[in-house]
Amino acid sequence: MSTLSLILVVTAAVLHALWNLLTKQVKGGLIFFWLVSLFSAIIFLPFLLNELLRAPVQLSQVALTMALGSGLLHIFYFVALQAGYRKGDLSVVYPVARGAGPVFAVTGAVLLFGERPGIGAVTGFVLIIGGVCALTGFKAGEEGKPVRQGVYFGLLTGLFIAAYTLWDKAAVADYGVSAIIIAFASMILPLLLLIPVVMDKMHSIRTEIQLHWKQVLGVAILQPLSYLLVLIAMKTTPLTYVAPVRELSIVFGVFFGVNLLKEKDSIKRLLAAVVILAGIVLLALN
Repeated sequence: MSTLSLILVVTAAVLHALWNLLTKQVKGGLIFFWLVSLFSAIIFLPFLLNELLRAPVQLSQVALTMALGSGLLHIFYFVALQAGYRKGDLSVVYPVARGAGPVFAVTGAVLLFGERPGIGAVTGFVLIIGGVCALTGFKAGEEGKPVRQGVYFGLLTGLFIAAYTLWDKAAVADYGVSAIIIAFASMILPLLLLIPVVMDKMHSIRTEIQLHWKQVLGVAILQPLSYLLVLIAMKTTPLTYVAPVRELSIVFGVFFGVNLLKEKDSIKRLLAAVVILAGIVLLALN
């Protein structure tokens, strides 16, 4: 892995954790999500048009169908993530979601594509599950309820991460759909579908902009940018190197949660995040 690729992927990991930190800070709902989609579409539309003018893309029925499916899955992903941040801590929801995503994705690859994981992947599964269990602290009753809710929504978010990962892989690799179309669909589709929901909430929209415009703008820029850096790195670097380095975002996310948001059980959560990260590395290297 070249130094440039390493810098790109580590930077992407930090940016990914940062936009999740911003999302957690505002505990945003559908209004926040819609505004992020609006800002992202406006900011990245010129880059899309420039790319389309350089290399025109045919919008076939297959391409539109795959883009529609990807956009819908991204909506479910972001809604689940937002709900998780309203119910649980960043240092719980984030590592569980990022850890569960690869587990569900590999499981889907086994069931759908007939892939067979080796001993390293199985060990990775065990480490990820162990790390998630360590995050819960095995607490019962009301004391452990916020942590359990964070784990539940983290798992749900991870399920949608796996779903859009498998879907997008099929779209790009099997059907030859342009990655540009897939990426922009995740911005424009939520913007259009949620218009009927938000149009009667103009006061809430104005309030959200007044109070959280910095967070909206930050997520709108950092979310697509973090993935763009990964895509650039993957042009010259195998996925088996990029994937595990990218998941350093788990450690950064937990670090932000316990240090900036002052969340509890800092040492235990950092150790659990490292265990989850080790499991993901084994999955990626399998």
